[in-house]
Amino acid sequence: MIETLHIYHTNDLHSHFDQWPKITKYITDMRQLHSNQKEEMLLIDIGDHMDRFHPISEADYGKTNIQLLNRLDYDYVTIGNNEGITLSYDQLDSLYDEANFKVVLGNFFDRNGNQPSWAIPFDIHTLPSGVKIGIIGLTVHYISLYKLLGWNVTDPFKELKKLVDQLSDKTDILMLLSHLGINEDEKIAQQFPEVDIILGGHTHHLLDNGKLIKNTLLCGAGKYGNYIGHVKLQIDTEKRKIHSRKANVIQTNELAESNRTKDELDILYKNSINALNRDIIAELDDDLLIDWHKESSFSTLLARALKEWCGGEISMVNAGVLLDSLPKGIVTRGDLHRVCPHPINPCKVMVRGDHLKEIIIQAYTEQMENLEIKGLGFRGKLMGKMIYDGVQIKSTILSDGLKHVADIKINHEDIDPGRLYSVATIDMFTFGMLFPEIRDAKDKKYYMPELLRDVLAIALKKGSL
Repeated sequence: MIETLHIYHTNDLHSHFDQWPKITKYITDMRQLHSNQKEEMLLIDIGDHMDRFHPISEADYGKTNIQLLNRLDYDYVTIGNNEGITLSYDQLDSLYDEANFKVVLGNFFDRNGNQPSWAIPFDIHTLPSGVKIGIIGLTVHYISLYKLLGWNVTDPFKELKKLVDQLSDKTDILMLLSHLGINEDEKIAQQFPEVDIILGGHTHHLLDNGKLIKNTLLCGAGKYGNYIGHVKLQIDTEKRKIHSRKANVIQTNELAESNRTKDELDILYKNSINALNRDIIAELDDDLLIDWHKESSFSTLLARALKEWCGGEISMVNAGVLLDSLPKGIVTRGDLHRVCPHPINPCKVMVRGDHLKEIIIQAYTEQMENLEIKGLGFRGKLMGKMIYDGVQIKSTILSDGLKHVADIKINHEDIDPGRLYSVATIDMFTFGMLFPEIRDAKDKKYYMPELLRDVLAIALKKGSL
């Protein structure tokens, strides 16, 4: 006898709620269809559903995201780094208090080394035929960042080995919810043939019809709710094994939307804005102006606040992280979120003088200033001018007609090529390819859970006394 199971999966919504009304209607319709056809269905999210760039997620630190998942009757979720490292310990520890679904997370432990009360390492889902599906969850192992917040995230491969060994004799099918990224998923498929299906996220990969590696079907549904992933499993109930499996994705912009959900989101947005704007931070005597292409009062304030917060000798931050000016008068939490929505943390990096010189020269170029950035926590448009506190730069115009760095001083002294300088900056520069000298520096200190806007809030409160 053949039993059919439909698995729908989402990942990396990042609080882009514009597609959510379409996802809601489609999933609701499919649930009714499969029920009428007496077919089983599971609905799963693979993490980063929440992103604090959006006022709805910022206002209550992601709890509305949980309510949205509840309303659509999700069965399982795992967490992504946006749930994990953009919230404080207590905020994450209470995030799933009202969840009606199971949080599956096998490589995540609290400060005492115990599984948090809101998560389970795996679950065994039993179909009407009695076929058992083992469901494991793993999240990306940003070990040092989680440790700063009080959590312990462990090697996903080691934990997966333990869980596979534990479940192999108890289940007929193994499915992994992986917020690890496509490269790790491919390695798992090579190393763990026992895993039949990987529902993936984190790297925003889109696998239109899945990808079969050895015995394992890899799936991924892109980002921002632009696609819904779907796996149709046909199971031989006598042999208790997969008879056939087929993956596809559904493009959401071609779907009809739920007007009710759209109206609910409009109300949630207005309520969130109102809540954020009731939280008064300070009162400004003068405008704080931002210009992405030159120093301005707002960007120099941020550079100064960053240097003080991290205790650096100097600071550097790109003007593009501030999206708008602040007019004089009352400043609210909503204002700071609007002008600095990024889930970016302050950090301090020890950089040798000769490397620091190269960083400053690179940042001074027109190409870097106009660079459009995506990812790394950045939710703005372009890099903008690099703003410093404690750095003095003299420039000259050469034959190419462009301004070039002619001289650099650190706190009014010549830069020492062999000396280590403590640089207060933003964690975005320690990832990716923007500044390899910062990324590869051995001595880094991250300040968490405070985001850039929290540092700004503290600076403004001091200034308003």
